[in-house]
Amino acid sequence: MDKKTVRDIDVNGKRVLIRVDFNVPIDEKTGRIMDDSRIQASLPTIQYLVNHHARVVICSHLGRPKGKPESKYSLKPVVSRLSGMLGKPVDFAGDCIGEEAEKAVARLGNGDVLLLENVRFHAEEETDDPVFARALAKLADVYVDDAFGTAHRNHVSIVGVTRYLPAVAGLLLEKELSTLGGLLKRPQHPFASLLGGAKVSDKVALMENMLSKVDCLMIGGGMAATFLKAGGHEIGQSMYEADRLEVAASMIKRVTGNRVRLLLPVDVVVTDDVSEKGSYQVCLVEEIPTHSKIADIGPQTVQLFGTELAKCKTIFWNGPMGVYEIPQFAEGTEAMANLLAGLKAATIIGGGSTAELVINMGLAGKMTFVSTGGGASMSFLSGEKMPGVEALLDK
Repeated sequence: MDKKTVRDIDVNGKRVLIRVDFNVPIDEKTGRIMDDSRIQASLPTIQYLVNHHARVVICSHLGRPKGKPESKYSLKPVVSRLSGMLGKPVDFAGDCIGEEAEKAVARLGNGDVLLLENVRFHAEEETDDPVFARALAKLADVYVDDAFGTAHRNHVSIVGVTRYLPAVAGLLLEKELSTLGGLLKRPQHPFASLLGGAKVSDKVALMENMLSKVDCLMIGGGMAATFLKAGGHEIGQSMYEADRLEVAASMIKRVTGNRVRLLLPVDVVVTDDVSEKGSYQVCLVEEIPTHSKIADIGPQTVQLFGTELAKCKTIFWNGPMGVYEIPQFAEGTEAMANLLAGLKAATIIGGGSTAELVINMGLAGKMTFVSTGGGASMSFLSGEKMPGVEALLDK
């Protein structure tokens, strides 16, 4: 990685503003954090700063509060969980700028930790407002970005503060960029990309950028319907992107020309009612009823994908294979997760709902790497510039 990291600077006695991604799910009734994996992911950087006697000032967003305080989006419930993980007290400031925040920072000793309130309680955060940026930067001597999940955003706490503070990457951001960058520059072959999710449009740039790097491209989920339709199949009442049929047809031709194996579903689970009450059946893609909708990949497709994946040394997966939120349409997605967890290949999970899935299934520890960024990982692997990365100091 060609950007400076927290290891490249002296933080002893310095006030260090660290941007993390503590956008964790919190039960509104109990205030209980339901998944703390994002907090765990930033612990190495926070602990590094504590061990090197920095005065640690943490900022993050949580949810979409629309630029004003909302109790359900407060970061206060994170304090006790983070304190328990660090094994030391964590202070909390009820605002991320202004007198309260400044006084809380002034109280910090070397190795102390402070969590600021949600930066999105200020509308200026998302507009990269220079006044807000100066107010936030006033709290620190150094800035560390450890929030890969928001590195594709041009927000104050991601980009704005770097105009006023020396800015470097945290250990998690470094790991994300190195791991995902390795997929683009030096993957071990055979290399397969398993893509799902609802829309082709969400992953066109990703497929374009990875086409010359993969040996096999496998497509499931809702986006498979668009590819099947482009290939001349009857897809019944399945949702597809009419304005992406030409793109899908072109991709099918180009994949063949690039000597990349393209695997589409050979059988699917279909239903007339995409709900928990809906009955369903498995059929070949040539036999999809005109009144039905595709809701998952079928067992033959699971076997087909599995056979190919077993040959690979590197696998990137992003996007569910079906409507995984509904139990009877989750089997294909869960089968892929279990299969990848049992392989010796390097298995990279591309964040978002896919990361959530493997974490909930207890399989994250069996994957080589689970990205903390959904949209961010897609942007990076699509070859797009990441404002939060571009703003950091070069080595």
